[in-house]
Amino acid sequence: MGGQSAPRYSGIAAVLRRRIETGELAPGDRVPSTREITRRWGVAMATATKALTELRREGLVRAVPGVGTVVAPRDRPARPARPAAPPHRGGPSGASSDPAALTLGRIVAAAVTVADAEGLAAVSMRRVAAELGAATMSLYRHVADKDDLLTRMMDRVVAERPLPSDRPESWREAVELAVRQFWDLFRRHPWLAAALSVTRPQMITTALPYSEWVLATLHEQGLDPRTAFTAHLMLLNHARGTAIHLETEREAEADSGLGSEEWMDTQEPALMAILAGGGFPELSRLTTTGFELDLDALFEFGLRRLLDGLGVLLGETPQPS
Repeated sequence: MGGQSAPRYSGIAAVLRRRIETGELAPGDRVPSTREITRRWGVAMATATKALTELRREGLVRAVPGVGTVVAPRDRPARPARPAAPPHRGGPSGASSDPAALTLGRIVAAAVTVADAEGLAAVSMRRVAAELGAATMSLYRHVADKDDLLTRMMDRVVAERPLPSDRPESWREAVELAVRQFWDLFRRHPWLAAALSVTRPQMITTALPYSEWVLATLHEQGLDPRTAFTAHLMLLNHARGTAIHLETEREAEADSGLGSEEWMDTQEPALMAILAGGGFPELSRLTTTGFELDLDALFEFGLRRLLDGLGVLLGETPQPS
């Protein structure tokens, strides 16, 4: 047997590194996004993220809010330059920035960009300041702390998918629309599900219309406020609970360099040895028929079952699926 092959993300990073070093990708040029990498190389989003992270750590690329990941200037720090602003030497980080150009919107956008590309763990006040070429302490003129920043990040991304002005007449269509839009948000921003708390809800003003939408829909069907709100939380947490694996899988792949299927391959010998004893016939049957975990399919299956159950609660006759 030969040596263990390099993880996929390293190979992708090597291809992009060559394009940068040969000048095919010049400073300021956009490099393929994570979505483009997943499409071109047929890899998971986590693998694409890891490839760009490797290049970012080498100082070859940098993230530019509102633009994407671009080739960093040669022989310069991988952060935005501000040639029109005089050097600021009194800040704690020694960063050069124009305080007037630093706005709450730019700070939140930069934090979302970091979280989307590298995960929530990569977001810190220092990191966001570096992305903006600002002194870390200057951010505190706009946000109180990291928790405040996180709440504003969630507020910003939920605002991407406003609900329509009119609710569908069918309660099921109306509730399903709201839940699916949240699922889409979790898919677009894998960190969002982990950041959103059900037990200690943050004040996300752009999410309040979702709650009002579902509560009004179920109230019109005769549910009391407590039952309607419980149903709302149940549906939201189904989407959130399923989506939370998006971020954990991205982190696991970044740490191990193995995709979920590659990781499962490493566990198969131990599992088959256990099943060979005959004590788990149903699990053994599953290994022969094959099963591939698909989070979208898992979400769809659960959403249908939950809506069917709500229909029974509302007095509807169960329909065969």
